[in-house]
Amino acid sequence: MPRVLVIEDDPTVARSIKAHLEKHEYSVVVADDGEAGLSLARSEYFDAITLDRMLPKLDGLEVLGRIREGAILTPVLVVSALSDVDERIAGLRAGGDDYLIKPFAYPELVARLEALLRRSPTDARRETILRAGPLEIDLLDRAVAFDGKELRLPDMEFRLLEFLVRNVGRVVGRRVIFEQVWGYYFDPGPNLINVHIARLRKKLDTGSRGVAIATVKGEGYRLDLA
Repeated sequence: MPRVLVIEDDPTVARSIKAHLEKHEYSVVVADDGEAGLSLARSEYFDAITLDRMLPKLDGLEVLGRIREGAILTPVLVVSALSDVDERIAGLRAGGDDYLIKPFAYPELVARLEALLRRSPTDARRETILRAGPLEIDLLDRAVAFDGKELRLPDMEFRLLEFLVRNVGRVVGRRVIFEQVWGYYFDPGPNLINVHIARLRKKLDTGSRGVAIATVKGEGYRLDLA
C-alpha cells in the first residue's frame, strides 16, 4: 500500500484528497501547514507527496526546496491555484516532479500520482537502503548495521546519522542540521548537537577503519569514510 503525504491547509480539500486516495488503496498522512509537512517528509518514509503551493508557516516552494536540500528524492506533485506559466516553472525548478492546477478533478490527481510511482527504479520509493562504507541504514525498518552488526540508535541519533550519510563527504552547518534533523528554525544552543554527535562517535568508534564524524571548525560537521 503506497504511502502518500498530503500537505494541504484547506481542510475540505485535504479530506477530499485523502478520501479519494484511500479509495484507491493508498495510505494517507495529512499535514495542514508547511512546517508540519516538512517535518513529516524528513522523519518518515513516503512513496509520494502532494504539496500545496501556498501554505501557512512555510511556503510550498520553501518546503520543496528544503526537502530536496536534505537529499529526499520522494516524488512531489505540486498542487496550486497559481496557474501562470512562470509559477508552474518555479514549482518544477524548485524540485517538483509534476504540477496540478486547482481546481482539479480528483481522478486526475490519482492518475498523476500513479504516473509518478511508475517511474524508473532510481526513484525515491526504491531508495530504502542507504550505504556509506561499513554503514547500512534501512529506512523502512529504521535499522542500522555497522560492519554487519546491528547498531541500536534512539530516534534522534538515527535521524542525525541518516542526514550525515545522505551528505557523506560534505560539510553540513549547525543551522542546516537543526532544520533538517530537529525541525528547529533557531539555534537552541551548542549542547543539543554536541551531545548527539558525541554519542554517535562513541558508537562508531570500533578501533578499525570505517567512518568518522569530523568537526570542521566554524562550519559544522562532515561524515568521512576512512
